[in-house]
Amino acid sequence: MAYSQTVLIKDAKTSKPIEMASIMSVNQNIFINTNQKGEADISALVGETQIQIQRLGYHSEILSYEEIKANDFIILLRSQNFDLNEVVVSATRWKQNSTDTPSKIISISPEEVALQNPQTAADLLGVSGNVYIQKSQQGGGSPMIRGFATNRLLYAVDGVRMNNAIFRGGNLQNVISLDPFAIENTEVLFGPGSVIYGSDAIGGVMSFQTLTPKLSDSNTMRISGKLSTRVSSANNEKTLHADLNYGWEKWAFVTSASHWDYDHLRQGSNGPEDYVKPYYVETVNGEDQIINQDDPLLQIPSAYSQTNLMQKIRFKPNQKWDFQYGFHYSETSDYGRYDRHNRMRNGLPRYAEWKYGPQFWMMNNLNITHSNETFLFDQLSIRLAQQNFQESRIDRSFQNEIRRIREENVDAYSANIDLIKAINPENILFYGLEYVRNDVNSIGTEQNIFTGEQFVSASRYPDANWNSMAIYTNYEYKPSDRITLQSGVRYNHFLLNADFDNSFYAFPFEEAKINNGALTGSIGAVYKPNSSWVINTNFGTAFRSPNVDDVGKIFDSEPGAVTVPNPTLQAEYAYNWDLGFTKVFNDFLKIDVTAYYTLLNNAMVRRDFQLNGQDSIVYDGVLSQVQAIQNAAKATVYGLQAGLELKLWSGVNITSDLNYQLGEEELDNAQISPSRHAAPMFGVTRLTYDLSDFMIQFYVNYQAERTHEELSVDERGKSEIYALDDNGNTYAPAWHTLNLKMSYQVLDDFYINGGVENITDQRYRPYSSGLSAPGRNFILSLSYNF
Repeated sequence: MAYSQTVLIKDAKTSKPIEMASIMSVNQNIFINTNQKGEADISALVGETQIQIQRLGYHSEILSYEEIKANDFIILLRSQNFDLNEVVVSATRWKQNSTDTPSKIISISPEEVALQNPQTAADLLGVSGNVYIQKSQQGGGSPMIRGFATNRLLYAVDGVRMNNAIFRGGNLQNVISLDPFAIENTEVLFGPGSVIYGSDAIGGVMSFQTLTPKLSDSNTMRISGKLSTRVSSANNEKTLHADLNYGWEKWAFVTSASHWDYDHLRQGSNGPEDYVKPYYVETVNGEDQIINQDDPLLQIPSAYSQTNLMQKIRFKPNQKWDFQYGFHYSETSDYGRYDRHNRMRNGLPRYAEWKYGPQFWMMNNLNITHSNETFLFDQLSIRLAQQNFQESRIDRSFQNEIRRIREENVDAYSANIDLIKAINPENILFYGLEYVRNDVNSIGTEQNIFTGEQFVSASRYPDANWNSMAIYTNYEYKPSDRITLQSGVRYNHFLLNADFDNSFYAFPFEEAKINNGALTGSIGAVYKPNSSWVINTNFGTAFRSPNVDDVGKIFDSEPGAVTVPNPTLQAEYAYNWDLGFTKVFNDFLKIDVTAYYTLLNNAMVRRDFQLNGQDSIVYDGVLSQVQAIQNAAKATVYGLQAGLELKLWSGVNITSDLNYQLGEEELDNAQISPSRHAAPMFGVTRLTYDLSDFMIQFYVNYQAERTHEELSVDERGKSEIYALDDNGNTYAPAWHTLNLKMSYQVLDDFYINGGVENITDQRYRPYSSGLSAPGRNFILSLSYNF
């Protein structure tokens, strides 16, 4: 070995090096991963009596430093079919075994992502089989988790919250700003995450870790990277990606760039005729005309393109300090909101234009980690981030010369200080501070399409700022190897200041101020009777503080209704209980089941309202019912998540994930409505044959029917989204697709991936979506790793 303290980890059967094996101190919070050669510098672990070595798919080992030294710093790991001790970070922002976390957490492996070839980060989440994805346009993807969606879910990128003050209750497409090629690990925490992540983490947390710059183990510069290209038939996709890592012993850099180009999406040929819109609107010589499509299965307009760039820099002067800076940039073209183009008025299309302008996201992130055993901490992390979000909405009614443009700009700043202290091997304390500020600027403009003349009009939001300050702690106690207990508490104070422009609407107020706090907590336990059996339970609370979208927006939520500001909102609270178990039978069958129940109290929902004593006003030329977001409801969600893995024989396995959930929500009249964001039963079942150089997978995606009576009351009138049953009522039909994916390693560094999605060319829409999913879709991807 080049260095006496460099360990080599190999497969006991093949003697091949194992990359990304985790080496962890049991007594301290020191975590090291092996490189491409299976090597890692463990000089920071000299003298340790318990060092845990693990990698998904292998039996874990616990050795002392002296034992590793006696074996000439070579460790052999034995493969196994199932590993219950996967390393995760989502629950607490520090690395720990999944079997020590009382919450349900899943990881989406890079190998599965490479095989499935998701087009967007939203599609990447859908690969899990446990996150439901709604789409109203190609440039979108709104996750649903356990009956919650949008601003009741939290997105974290490299530990930084992506949620901002204009995240709305309607469907969101912000997740597509992330580049799936530049993500090295994705985790989903199910249930409350507010103790660590604060507001919005009610239904779950989606945590994305982007590519980490890799240092060299010697004086020689380390260079590695990836080149990829992909095409697919359903939307004439053309994708290019490149990333490059170059590192020395103390400095490392990673550069990533991706570009996607998608044409209009073609839906399947076998399915409900209600989903076919065989025309589109085009302005010809200044006049809006209805154009009949040559191919009625094309969903026009849905084409868009996107570019992502990332640059990360790492400086690690010694084992105690680690500095990482990341720059992220994403920009889309404009893209049509397809479901709005399906709306009709007086027998004609309601809109000639309805599109989102270019969506822009930029983030600067500095993360400083200091590892040193002191009285206050063993590890200190400081994370500073600045983000900028830009988005816009552009619409124009059919045969109307006035185009309306509403632009939003949000500057988001955050600072986190996280500390970890191992009091002893049985007791670990995690605690921290957080500050978040969002500045919102909103502009409204009207433009004459003939003269080009522009006028100032009502903006979507008031100019506002939203502030959040928090202190939090999480405590882990392991009285024995079989039992782990965790508890946590967080106090969050939030401030909102909004200034309203009454030039266009006579609001009975000029400003809104919110000054309030929220206290949340959790307590959970994990019991491991033996190495093949895990039982976990968790009770947790979560909250969502009112943001600028809740308090201050004004827009047409649906025909004949208009939402107006409400400055009297308070936070909503969720109370959740989980019970789960995982069991491995004879190293060939693994079953995991989790049951959950969530109560959302003081829920912020859209309800009828009055403005200056009036329950209706003229908006956009239509007499519209006045509505506002109010703390006016209680909602419940309960369900089951079940998974199965079956190893039939060498290289052949079956996996299946099933999600069943029911949600209910109070209405104004005290009646109960099904919850909008509780998806019908859905899941995926996969049959995989995996050789060393070749993998083939056949799988089925499916969703159960949602009848008209089972739809949310607010959804039943949306004929532009749903199919019609025999009685002419809206409903969401059941569907399933058959799919085939393959991966072949041609040379040591060259890979070919391909497949066919929706083999039988089904025409279907995922529940609540305004855009049909792709019809039969052929995919081919070429990758060169070096």
